[in-house]
Amino acid sequence: MSLTALTEVLETVRHGGAIAAFNVIQIEHAEAYAAAAEQSDLPVIMQISENCVRYHGSLEPIGAATLAIGRSCRVPVVVHLDHATDPELVAQALALGFTSVMFDGSALDDSTNCERTREVAKQCHAEGVSIEAELGEVGGKAGVHDPSARTDPSDAEWFVEATAVDALAVAVGSSHAMTERTAQIDTTLIERLRASVPVPLVLHGSSGVSDSDLVGAVAAGIRKVNIATHMNIVFTNAMLDHVRHQQAFDTRKYLGAAREAVASEAERLQRLLSGVPERP
Repeated sequence: MSLTALTEVLETVRHGGAIAAFNVIQIEHAEAYAAAAEQSDLPVIMQISENCVRYHGSLEPIGAATLAIGRSCRVPVVVHLDHATDPELVAQALALGFTSVMFDGSALDDSTNCERTREVAKQCHAEGVSIEAELGEVGGKAGVHDPSARTDPSDAEWFVEATAVDALAVAVGSSHAMTERTAQIDTTLIERLRASVPVPLVLHGSSGVSDSDLVGAVAAGIRKVNIATHMNIVFTNAMLDHVRHQQAFDTRKYLGAAREAVASEAERLQRLLSGVPERP
């Protein structure tokens, strides 16, 4: 199946379930998510954030590696630019062959966010690439990434109609970079948003959400679930555990152990979100 547009994989969960979206930081992450996707026989979204691009110094090296891994998969893989605020970075992703972009105008006032998101949407659609976006000031006065922020359904409906985006990230109680799974998800609001918004809903900050609440959020209408910090914790713990117990200083040994741990947890989460039973 190889590389696939975000809209295509989201179409497969239109009537239930959600697609897992995992952040790629090192090449081992992409390899792990590919292995998990093939083991589960489920599509996966591999995301590269603007912060990750800053870490590597440019998009092309990590982007090209992730695209190559995605192309080699026998299941659908979306390679997605996440939380892009720079239109030039979006242009680079399109040139490389990314199949999805998330333009983040949440720090802008709502009218400017709408205008710039609409421009990026036109650019992406011209290349056959899907676009995700999110509201900013209209998403909550405390900031869209604050757990107290809430997306208003009428604002969300207006924003999607005005911008023609393919998916919308909504504020329903989660927050980025949580290391404990204690977020309180407003499933009633998700249901209201699903009834108002004509495109699939995306949950950001899902590392702070328990398994049961993830299942509840998906049942209420979430169709794409972003998980980053949780997978970084899994990666780091496995790496440190291997070094402590094996006294191995060959980077392939401890990074390999981390890759295996991430692949296992990614497969578990893919099955959880899609409703597919875990392997016995």
